[in-house]
Order: sequence, then C-alpha cells, then structure tokens
Amino acid sequence: MHHAEHRTGQAAIREKDLGIWQSWTWGEVKQEIFTLANGLASMGFKRGDKLAIIGRNRPRLYWGMTAAQCLGGIPVPVYQDSVAEEMAYVLDHAEVGFVLAEDQEQVDKVLEIQKQCPSVSTIIYDDPRGLRDYDHVHLHDFNDVQGNGGEFAQQNPDYLINEISQCKGSDVSIFLYTSGTTGKPKGVVLTNDNIIVTARNSAKMDGLTDQDETLAYLPMAWVGDNIFSYGQAYVIGFCINCPESEHTVATDLREIGPTFYFAPPRVFEGLLTNVMIRMEDAGKFKQWLFNYFMQVAKNTGVKILNKEPVAFFDQLKYSLGELLVFGPLKNTMGFNRIRIAYTAGEAIGPEIFDFFRSLGINIKQLYGQTEAAVFITAQPDGEVYADTVGKPSPEVEVKITKEGEVIYRGPGVFQSYYKNAQATSETKDEQGWVKTGDAGYFDDNGHLKIIDRVKDVGKLSSGNMFAPKYIENKLKFFPQIKEAVTFGHQKDYVTAMINIDLDAVGNWAERNNVPYSSYQELAAHPQVFEMILQNIEQVNQDLANDEQLSASQIKRFLILHKELDADDGELTRTRKVRRRIISEKYDDLLDALYSNKDNCHVKTEVTFEDGRKGFIEADLQIKNLQTFEPLKKAS
Repeated sequence: MHHAEHRTGQAAIREKDLGIWQSWTWGEVKQEIFTLANGLASMGFKRGDKLAIIGRNRPRLYWGMTAAQCLGGIPVPVYQDSVAEEMAYVLDHAEVGFVLAEDQEQVDKVLEIQKQCPSVSTIIYDDPRGLRDYDHVHLHDFNDVQGNGGEFAQQNPDYLINEISQCKGSDVSIFLYTSGTTGKPKGVVLTNDNIIVTARNSAKMDGLTDQDETLAYLPMAWVGDNIFSYGQAYVIGFCINCPESEHTVATDLREIGPTFYFAPPRVFEGLLTNVMIRMEDAGKFKQWLFNYFMQVAKNTGVKILNKEPVAFFDQLKYSLGELLVFGPLKNTMGFNRIRIAYTAGEAIGPEIFDFFRSLGINIKQLYGQTEAAVFITAQPDGEVYADTVGKPSPEVEVKITKEGEVIYRGPGVFQSYYKNAQATSETKDEQGWVKTGDAGYFDDNGHLKIIDRVKDVGKLSSGNMFAPKYIENKLKFFPQIKEAVTFGHQKDYVTAMINIDLDAVGNWAERNNVPYSSYQELAAHPQVFEMILQNIEQVNQDLANDEQLSASQIKRFLILHKELDADDGELTRTRKVRRRIISEKYDDLLDALYSNKDNCHVKTEVTFEDGRKGFIEADLQIKNLQTFEPLKKAS
C-alpha cells in the first residue's frame, strides 16, 4: 500500500509472455491483489485458511500469495515439478482448502490427488488453455474470481481494509516445505516479522534500492525466492521480472540485465561450462585473445573489484580486456549491470568463484536455510573469500557447539515445524538457538567455514575423518562431473559413484568425433572413463595436501548408467543428493566397489517424464585410482 501511494507509476513486476514483456506498476499491482483478495473472500476464504500456490514464477501467483496474506490466510507454495504423490503429502499435511494453479498440467495433478486431500475444495487456475471442457463446479478462472471480487468490494467496501488492519508481524506469513533429504518434508512456519525484518536487514546490508531489478526464476516453494523475489521486493520496492519459461531464462536474463542476482553454484558452473565449450569451438585468434585477457583478469580483476591498489599498466590492460573480452562476455551472460550477486546452497569451486569476480562481477557467498528465512551469514563487501560463507548477518548470532555444530538465533528464526512439535523441539531450544546440522568453524578473519553435514561426517575404519560432501564438491568443480556420491564411513577406503555432465562431455564427444546415442552409451565410453579418472586423481592430489582428509582419497569409482533424478527419489527438488536412498537403491554397486570386481551388472527402475515407469540395465566398469602420499601426516 505504501509503494502504491509513493511509487504509483513505477514498475513493480514484469512478465514475458509470447515474447513480449508486460509490466505492472505498484498502483496496478495493488488493484490486482485487492480485487483477488476480495474474490477469495467472496468464495469463503478466511483468516487461517491455506492457499496452495503451484506453478512457475508468474505475477498472478505472487499476487495470490499477497492476497491470501491480506486476509490473514497462509500461502503454501509447492514445487511445480513435484509428482502427484509428493504434492498430495504437502496439500494434505498443510490442510490446504484453496489451490491457485498455473495451468492445465498443475490442475490435472491436483484433480488426480483430490481424494487423498479431502480438505481441497476450490481450485483457481491462471491459464485457461485446455480446461474449457472440465467440470467447473470446484474449478474457477482467475479472471472470474477477480470479477467476483469487484462485486464483493462494492457490497463490502470496508471488509478488506478491516482484515488487513488485523494483521500483525507475529502472524504466520507462509508455510515452506523443506526438500526432505532424509524423509518426508517438514512444513517450516515463518511469520511476517521473519520475512520482513530479514528482508529489510539484508537489503540494507547490500544497499539495495527501488531502482534495482532481479530475475524471479527460482522455485516459488524455495525460501530463497520468498526473500529475494518477494520479501525484499516488497520491503524495498524494486522490480522483479518473471521469465517466459525455464527454457528461456538465459535469453530473458540478457534482455533484462538485472542489477541484483542470486543463483546456486550449479548455475554459475553451467555458465562457465558453456563459456569454455564455446571457446573450444572458437578460432585460434579468439582463443588466444580470451586466454590472454583472462590471465590479466586473474592477476588483477579481483584486486580492482576489492578496490586494492593496482599498477597503472595493469589497470590499462584490464580496461582493454573489458572492452574486448570481459564486457562482451558479461553482456552475453546478462551480467553487464549486476551490482550484487549471491550464491549459496552448496560450496562453489574457488576457480569458478574467482572467474566471475575477476570479470568485475561482485559475486558473494551466503549461508542460510529455510528455518532462518535464508540469512545466517553473508560476505560483506571487501571481505569476500572463496572458502568461507561470511560473517553473521545483521542481528544474527552464530556459535559453534563443542561437538562442532553450527547453531544460530536471530530475527529470521522460524516459529515451528507445522504439526511436528517433536522436530521443532529437537531443532530449536527455548532460547531460540537453532541447530543447523552442519559442522563448521570460524577462521582467523571471523568468517564461518562449513565442512559438511554433522550427520554425514564420519570416520574411516582407520579412525581418520571422512567428509563426503566436501569431497563431492571438489569433484563437481570439474565441468565433466555433474553429480558425485562418495562412501567411506566405517570402511577401509573411500569410493565414488559419478554422473557425467551430458552437455560438457557431449560437446567433447562431438569435437573428437566420438559417436554416441544416449547418456548410458557416452558414460560407458573408455575415453570418458579416462577423463573422469584423471579428474578424480587430481582431487586425490589435493586431498593429499589436506592434513584432516588426506586419508580420504578415492580408491575406486564407477560412472552410473543414468543421471540421478528427483523423480526417481535420488535427489530432492532442490537437487540435493539423498545419500541414504542411493546407498539402498544401489547396494549391489556399493558392494562391488568394496570388492575385487572390475564390473557389475545393474538393473534400475526409472520414471519417465509422462509418469510411466521402466527399467534400465547395464554392465558398469569399476576402476581403481592412484592415491598419493600425504604431505602432512593425517590426524
């Protein structure tokens, strides 16, 4: 309401539809939301009711969240790529009565599970295509709901303002379901104050203004989107931009040129992989030019970004590189206007991190979780390091327990897990301290370093430390490796299962005239095995220099015959590895890795895009790796 009054004609949100960017001002957004809220009220939506939001980033879905909150209701975003069974659990557990779905695909999933979710009584859809002949007794067009809202407002002119005036900061703002790496997702209950205070503090820390712009492409069910594309935009008044589809994000990013950007490491890794693939296909002169100026950037770019002193001649060379290489490259990626970029979720490779910073892109790392409304720590400007996740965010306290676990408390700390008092008490104590489940420590600069999940940090049978996530992140620094799962707890040595990156390895195959017809065929190619073997042995060399983890060098590995997939239960919807499920599903492969076998037959059930199930069979090779003498004795 404040923005509608003071920034009436300023763009609040854009959406690309049929190739054209459509804009709504703050004044128009207020009208859209208020009309929708009145429409929901006319359908019986009341304080405490839940509205599920299912679909891609769309203005109307964001408006649905705000409209529900205007009435004292609770939005429950659901991952749009969830299969029906996953969706049924969330809708039933949250006791959702109303659903706002993007299109026919999402409506079909809700109708399929409606018997499992008896509380669902009303479905509203945004895109009407394909829904004309459906039974519309409980199915409603978004436009019709808004039309009813206009009539309701005329008959009850003060109703909505009265409802809004009753809302408090301590009221529940939203339910966000965790990705469920170890079991069923938990519903994280966040209050209005959790979102607003955290959004305001983080925006102030980074100097965000109403002139900033961001691309809203992260899943709406993820807490990151709820802060970066929703909370901060509403607190500060900047414009968010919704891409046409997940397939056009790169193009839409170039067209918008955001000033503020967030992406998980895999996005930055993918961008760098694409850059390197394109350069391998370029002519000799372009390759020389790129390599020469990237060396210039490596030597001076980060210093210039940190405003450290740089020799005049080096500054001149960097300026020339900006004109010939860095500027065009940033423009191609859509990064030419970025002032602040964040990455989080997993560790990002130092080489990847330094590559983007050397181009003059102020990319920083933060550490957070859903239960914190994202921000636990973040890197301040001028204190950006590749191997840390920064200092405690404003008003956040962080401590390390004697067991080495990171705990915190602050304004973003969640209220509870919905209908799960036991899990709440196990995670948050009476003083508001929250257990992260992560092992870490503070370095001499006061920056937090994360080692691994506490539950995943194990020991080899020799007693030496085994930190699987740390090793897996090192493996994923290589563009040829998309996913890695390592094993070693209470074992004599460490082993690994690898997923190749089909884009990177496929490009290599094309350039080297290596024919293949599928992921499975390419993954089994001897030259691919040799490539991955060299990558892993390089990681072993790095681990040999690590006093804590030199004993965790990988001795045997295999390349999986299929990509790990969320639909097959192997990854969460945020692409986190479900280690326990993988170890159970591929127990035969695990046994073979810890034997003298050099191959193993496997038959795996897979889920196709249309929901059908089938099987993939393969004979997988198992390779031994070279390990290296530790430079320092492992403790």
